Amino acid sequence: MPKVLISDKMSPLAAKIFRERGVEVDEITGKTPEELKAIIGEYDGLAIRSSTKVTKDILAAATNLKVIGRAGIGVDNVDIPAASAAGVVVMNTPFGNSITTAEHAIALMFALARQLPEANAQTQAGTWPKNGFMGVEVTGKTLGLIGAGNIGSIVADRALGLKMKVVAFDPFLSADRAVELGIEKVELDQLLARADFITLHTPLTDQTRNILSAENLAKTKKGVRIINCARGGLIDEAALKELLDSGHIAGAALDVFVTEPAKEHPLFGTPNFVATPHLGASTNEAQVNVALQVAEQMADYLVSGGVTNALNMPSLSAEEAPRIRPYMALAERLGSLIGQLSHDAVPRISIHTEGAAAELNPKPIVSAVLAGYLRVHSDTVNMVNAPFLAKERGIEVREVRTEREGDYHTLVRVSVKTEAGERSVAGTLFGNEAPRLIELFGIKVEADLAGHMLYVVNEDAPGFIGRIGTTLGEAGVNIGTFHLGRRAAGGEAVLLLSVDEPVTPDLIAKVRALPGVKTVMALKF
Repeated sequence: MPKVLISDKMSPLAAKIFRERGVEVDEITGKTPEELKAIIGEYDGLAIRSSTKVTKDILAAATNLKVIGRAGIGVDNVDIPAASAAGVVVMNTPFGNSITTAEHAIALMFALARQLPEANAQTQAGTWPKNGFMGVEVTGKTLGLIGAGNIGSIVADRALGLKMKVVAFDPFLSADRAVELGIEKVELDQLLARADFITLHTPLTDQTRNILSAENLAKTKKGVRIINCARGGLIDEAALKELLDSGHIAGAALDVFVTEPAKEHPLFGTPNFVATPHLGASTNEAQVNVALQVAEQMADYLVSGGVTNALNMPSLSAEEAPRIRPYMALAERLGSLIGQLSHDAVPRISIHTEGAAAELNPKPIVSAVLAGYLRVHSDTVNMVNAPFLAKERGIEVREVRTEREGDYHTLVRVSVKTEAGERSVAGTLFGNEAPRLIELFGIKVEADLAGHMLYVVNEDAPGFIGRIGTTLGEAGVNIGTFHLGRRAAGGEAVLLLSVDEPVTPDLIAKVRALPGVKTVMALKF
């Protein structure tokens, strides 16, 4: 009989589900890392929340562990690479907190609109400040959503019920999905200029970090009120403080901070500022939901081998896994590449397999492409929930299989429809296991896709390679690999460089300044 340890406090219904499914369970919470190491070897599964830290040392001691289940979204407390190396599946419950977080955002919006925390504090202090507060109605106001995915769409629905107008900035929001939600899709600058309230519902990625920067906050409508129940790091907190003090921003409410726990902060005590201690998921219903979900998922895996919401593996049968995993690695990198290079909303993604790849189960390959593509903008996506998320965003997914071989024994091509037209990337496997890019937007190029990379489109002209090499050298950046491709002599050329450290905005600016450069981007795999 499989045996699971619940090491963090969660609803007792989780243990009940495990037992009903034929899984033995122990509830032992509050253990130190050393105490956990001493007992973890007995268990096939480990169910956690945010308190237990699953480190490489813990995993080394977990000689029988097969699955880790996180009741909630964030898995910062799990060493996923170490778990993958140990063959341990890591699962989370990415949608269990959605309604609760959306409702908390709406609650903070009302708190700001009517200055409820300050009014409460002064009333209970005995001052009866009836004439000291003048709020605003939300009816008829414009709510700006930054992120219109799972949680953002729930907020939009609630806001429309409050008779608000909703505008949204989300690169993945299709026109059809916007119509379905009853909201207007806009660019970020339009949202900043029009919104009376702004609420953020996007994960923290390289693309969204500091999305409300000092520059963007200055573009907001005077008197705007800002709510963040998503992730710390989306807002420049120092700039927010300055604009609150100046009166340009009428109010702000944060449930999340760059550094947590935030026991002291420059914003604390600022008039019209509301703070809550990361309560987005803190309702009885949400805690029960994530506990039930993680127990069901872990029991499915331990009893029948079913995989749901796994962060480090897709749905696979034991027989096909060894053969298809290299293709999934290739597919995920192609999806990630086209996701990083495409900024517009994408209504359609096509996955074309050719030769040996066309003989395989297409679902894991398609899921891997979608996971790579969507992970650029979402930290909750995995190979299991990627098709659902693509459907939710209104992305049409097409599969094409050609069993005959072309120029390569096996090939995977990913194409997207954008406002600029159809764009595609293609790759193959060397030695049936090493992923390799072979075509990028119609240009033949042979490249590995790994680590930190620099993508450059330039005019093919003598001396360019020397100039870019000198630029990187002067910046102290070491080149790992160097891949070139071009349409024709003297035409458009593509350069892919792998480097030993992250590509900085300063380096991008220096490369962009070189003669003949058309496009420069940092890529990460």
